Amino acid sequence: MKNLFLFCRAGYEKDCAAEIQQRAGMLNVGGFVKANNNDAFVVYQCFDAEGAELLARELLLDTLIFARQMFVCGDLIRDLPSDDRVSPLVAALEGVSRGGELRVETPDTNEAKELSAFCRKFTVPLRQALKKSGTLLDKENARRPIVHVCFVAPGQAYAGYSLSNNSSPHFGGIPRLKFPADAPSRSTLKLDEAFIHFIPKEEQETRLRSGMNAVDLGACPGGWTYQLVRRGMFVAAVDNGPMNDKLMETGQVTHHMADGFRFEPARKNVYWLVCDMVEKPARVAELMEAWAINGWFKEAIFNLKLPMKSRYKEVATILENMAAILKENGVADFQMRCKHLYHDRDEVTVHLWLRPNSPWN
Repeated sequence: MKNLFLFCRAGYEKDCAAEIQQRAGMLNVGGFVKANNNDAFVVYQCFDAEGAELLARELLLDTLIFARQMFVCGDLIRDLPSDDRVSPLVAALEGVSRGGELRVETPDTNEAKELSAFCRKFTVPLRQALKKSGTLLDKENARRPIVHVCFVAPGQAYAGYSLSNNSSPHFGGIPRLKFPADAPSRSTLKLDEAFIHFIPKEEQETRLRSGMNAVDLGACPGGWTYQLVRRGMFVAAVDNGPMNDKLMETGQVTHHMADGFRFEPARKNVYWLVCDMVEKPARVAELMEAWAINGWFKEAIFNLKLPMKSRYKEVATILENMAAILKENGVADFQMRCKHLYHDRDEVTVHLWLRPNSPWN
């Protein structure tokens, strides 16, 4: 298996392709990308037979901006016979052994999702056959490789595996979140997903705990403030526009009628800074840099709106500049990650953590 399959948002194939091409090159894994507009996936075909496995092991999914999930696979399996789709897939997965889980998936497109019902039904006989062949263990095991079969069209699928320690826990890399009926706006799901993605479950009790102080820049009408309030935090909501009445009734929100770019917290005990303003990404990045250099927060989540073209290049440049500026100004110990989350559209979400053992923090 010499290919790496990567799920992404439809319309962002070029960005995902540019990123994997660059990152694979940094690991000296030569190859080329196969991608079509609006397929919601790309395939990186390695020149070397061992290249895809090396990428699956060494290229951390969490460091990729535009890829939601990835797995090692062979070439596209075409014309699967309607009377026996199982046998060709079992044969294609012959090199995989003792997998701990099976995922039969589709890319995130309307056309592919029409196959979802078929995939659910097909999973049962395929799982049984893979257990019989030794590709799957009899019982699921979270420490073993995950076996993937992705149907990209009727009778056409990629088959392969991902490593359990370098893989999304969700089918297709998409978390299933429910929109809260009392939330002020659908943007609330962006911050909810960001917390789930960036903060490990076992650390959420300490890093997202009740009683923390938070600031929401550009808060109106309160979609992101809602996520902070529901976790028991006290929020300074900064926006010249009106806030949701129910949020204000909680007593946990102080509304500051001010420009988010000029606001300065009166008390320097802010743990979370969040920001989802419709502004040029470079300007938002400068604002986050200023807050970090002043030590006005411990962790921040903010969105960067994407340009129409060269999106990966633009984001990568902004992040590189941010890291350089922070280091130049004495911010030596920090962690910064960026992801094009499922609930993002023409934007990416950045998490900046000023690590607690930093001497200036």
